[in-house]
Amino acid sequence: MSKEHKPLISIKNITKVYEVSDNKLEILKGINLTIEEGEFVAIMGPSGSGKSTLMHILGLLDKPTDGIYEIYGQNVLKFDDSQTAFLRSKIIGFVFQQYNLLNKMTACDNVALPMIYSGGTNRAEKAKKLLSDVGLENRTDHKPNQLSGGQQQRVAIARSLINDPKIIFADEPTGNLASAQSNEIMQILTDLNNKGISVILVTHEPDIAQWAKRVITIKDGQIISDTKKEEPQKISTQPLKIKKDSSRLSMAEFAENFFSAVRAILANKTRSILTMLGIIIGVASIISMLALGNGAQKSLEKQITSMGTNLLYLMPGRISLGGVAGNSVRRITLDDVKALASNKELIKNIDPNVSGSSQVVYGNKNTNTTVMGVTPVYQYMQTSVPEYGRFFTKSENDSAAKVCVIGATVIKNLFGNEDPVGKYIKIDRKQFRVVGILPVKGAQGPRDGDDKIVVPLNTAMKRLLGTQYVSSVSVEVYDGKIDETEAYLLSTMLARNRLGPDQADSFRIRNMSDMIQMLSSTTKTMTMLLGAVAGISLIVGGIGIMNIMLVSVTERTREIGLRKAIGATKTAVLLQFLIESSVLSLAGGILGVSLGVLISLAVSKFAGWAAYVSSFSIILSVTFSAGVGILFGLWPAKKASELSPIEALRSE
Repeated sequence: MSKEHKPLISIKNITKVYEVSDNKLEILKGINLTIEEGEFVAIMGPSGSGKSTLMHILGLLDKPTDGIYEIYGQNVLKFDDSQTAFLRSKIIGFVFQQYNLLNKMTACDNVALPMIYSGGTNRAEKAKKLLSDVGLENRTDHKPNQLSGGQQQRVAIARSLINDPKIIFADEPTGNLASAQSNEIMQILTDLNNKGISVILVTHEPDIAQWAKRVITIKDGQIISDTKKEEPQKISTQPLKIKKDSSRLSMAEFAENFFSAVRAILANKTRSILTMLGIIIGVASIISMLALGNGAQKSLEKQITSMGTNLLYLMPGRISLGGVAGNSVRRITLDDVKALASNKELIKNIDPNVSGSSQVVYGNKNTNTTVMGVTPVYQYMQTSVPEYGRFFTKSENDSAAKVCVIGATVIKNLFGNEDPVGKYIKIDRKQFRVVGILPVKGAQGPRDGDDKIVVPLNTAMKRLLGTQYVSSVSVEVYDGKIDETEAYLLSTMLARNRLGPDQADSFRIRNMSDMIQMLSSTTKTMTMLLGAVAGISLIVGGIGIMNIMLVSVTERTREIGLRKAIGATKTAVLLQFLIESSVLSLAGGILGVSLGVLISLAVSKFAGWAAYVSSFSIILSVTFSAGVGILFGLWPAKKASELSPIEALRSE
């Protein structure tokens, strides 16, 4: 038993109604039509008869208000977007009256464009062969504005053939051509029909309709005549197999979208630069703010580390009498220090110290600086092992020797470029020998960490300051025992001074671990705050990108219609404009990173501020800028993807 015959095209009761204001305009009024494979059909009629509307419905560029449309027996009006796009790409080829070539692409690229959406290979080779078939082998690299009208229409015909369609729809293909060129185009269409391709053309010119083997005349939305000159050649019908589109972006499609974006950016350089300006400023601000914040944090961490880790500082507090703070201060003696140091399980090292301001003289130069009296363990607890020379010894401390170790600022003020080690200086008119140079500490808050002289504790107490009490006690604690040691120090000092728990403020204990965490947290918070403020510029830049993408959609509406007509899905159009906005934003991000790095280096060099550009901040900024492009490009891209193909093609 033979299979039931299914015509190429079958439409039943097709109507098309437009709503204009409150009125309904009926363009097609119940059209019934069957077209077999291999036919050459001309649809004629006066302007406004509905012939072009019928063509657009047959070509799946428009949808009818009501009725049934079947291709090979399948109701294509029920197909989804990807299935309809497949039909436009593989089954149908279009030849338009206005050619609809992309001006920035060569003839070869225009012809090959549909294969990007159909997934074909060897696009350039096939496009060149088709151009040769239509007599344009010497025009493959020419752009549309370098071709005549007839040549442009030949390019459009070659484009319609690139995916080996079964049907060619030609809408007024000779409407803009001279008679000689019109005959050339019609001869090409006739040759294609003789090869088995069905050709359906719309025309209002009787001499053009005479080329067809069947002429259908439409008037006022109805078929008034259907004249067949000869039967089409018999063609073995193949079942219609619709490809299920996965909506994945092929590499060819991505490359086309990427280079399309680059072409659009380069074609409007000034506009693109102004659009990217917000992104450039935003990313540069983020990079420079984070660089300064990270620099400040690392500088702070370096300073804190130089003060020692796992340290507690015990200092005297004010005496509290009857709940009212007095004017006297509690004292810490060397005996107290010995008592505290006896707990070897909690305390690793202990360094009592005193400090005061003194006049220091060398030769004819003098300066006021801080003099500290410490024990030899100070150099290890405070990471202050001399870079040149040595620290004083325990025996020198015990004998109250007049030796000292000096900081970089003191050297600058007294010695200039002279080597100070081995030289003698006078501290409060007492002569001291310089035995070493302290490592550079830098600024520590408002105080210059290098403007100091360190002498043995006993020397400071007996020969310089004349005191029996220490100013503070530095305590190095074993890992994990900070809280326990802090409680031990306070309880021991209260007990030795016969004080109760309610007088705990008689002594103060500063925890360096807590300080490090607090300062680090504060610096990070400030860095993120600065970055967030700078990020506002990115949002403003994103709004600029959204605005320019909306303009781009408006300017390229006909291009969108063309791409849909040759097989682009909604997803493909959406991704095309998202890629374009992302390229625009990413280019701004890269330029912004470069500018931000330059700003950071300039600030670091000329202002002396610490700046550190991390790879994380660069990755974050570039990623964020690309994200801004996607986020703010989504609405324009979605708007473009939802355009009706025929409405888009009619936009100009």
